Amino acid sequence: MHVTPATARISSQALKHNIQTIKRKAPNSKVIAVVKANAYGHGVEFVSSVIENDVDCFGVARLEEALRLRSNGITKPIVLLEGFFDDKALAIMAVNNIQTVVHNQEQLQALQQANLPNKLKIWFKIDTGMHRLGFNFDEVEKFYYALTQCPNVDANIGFMSHFSRADELNCDYTRLQLQRFLDAVAGRGERSIAASGGILFWQDSHLEWIRPGIIMYGISPNNDVCSTKDLKPVMTLISSLIAVRNLKKDEPVGYGGTWISEQNTKIGIVAIGYGDGYPRDMPQGTPVLINGRRVPVVGRVSMDMLAVDLGFESDDKVGDEVILWGENLPIEEIAEKSGILTYELITKLTPRVLTEYVD
Repeated sequence: MHVTPATARISSQALKHNIQTIKRKAPNSKVIAVVKANAYGHGVEFVSSVIENDVDCFGVARLEEALRLRSNGITKPIVLLEGFFDDKALAIMAVNNIQTVVHNQEQLQALQQANLPNKLKIWFKIDTGMHRLGFNFDEVEKFYYALTQCPNVDANIGFMSHFSRADELNCDYTRLQLQRFLDAVAGRGERSIAASGGILFWQDSHLEWIRPGIIMYGISPNNDVCSTKDLKPVMTLISSLIAVRNLKKDEPVGYGGTWISEQNTKIGIVAIGYGDGYPRDMPQGTPVLINGRRVPVVGRVSMDMLAVDLGFESDDKVGDEVILWGENLPIEEIAEKSGILTYELITKLTPRVLTEYVD
């Protein structure tokens, strides 16, 4: 008997395929590959090393993530997409070729007061309607001018913004945001506003730089698998059956007896649960893939296990592989069924899940 516990199988071949596909969609744009949150749960050291030669820059959320890339031998530029949180970070960034978004007056003041060994590449963040980070339109002239006068700032200032509704194809708000961005920048420097949704659905937004995130990992930003039909899932989450049991009609399964069998059947117990990051409140009937067929999750998900209804005539056995999402079972379908974002599903996997790198 051999049982594989919860494992994220990560494909370098799929990852490289996706990067090349994305570059064909925006052939005139440079690429900031977004690898924040441990490369969306895929393993930042592995992902960054696989694609470094295929991208122009990496994007992370925080300085610690950038330093993790540097310690892994990554030499391409890295951008802090949330900017820096501490004045002391500036000197560390300067000696490690780490670029930063600047989105508020406090960051600007820290740059003005710092004593740095060399100048920093800055991305000036403009709020075009997300209303999360960035300078307002009426502040752009004032603060951009201040950046140009700062001795710690490289003269090649970039401009960045972020769509809030790019995955809504019939919404005019994205066009409004794009026009606001183009008007505010007015040819001053290199620009970036297209993340995954912009890359897929709004070709006019590609500009000089694009920032692929979720689509780099073969996942749609809006659960529409058709929009990513030319991409491949990089992660396949697998586990194994650790028990197969006969269950009589009208018998319950799991905590609370929330599911009761309507007929005699066989129940499979899978070695994965909310302790691995598979959601506890995953709805009844959520599919998993066993031996090429879909079977439903039944009962409550436990910390270390979940149950599936294999069917009375099934011949599945202990040790058989179970696919929770990925190849042949799109994570978008799991997200649609559960009401949980794909982003959350992949980034909530816990360190207990093993990682298997293939290809």
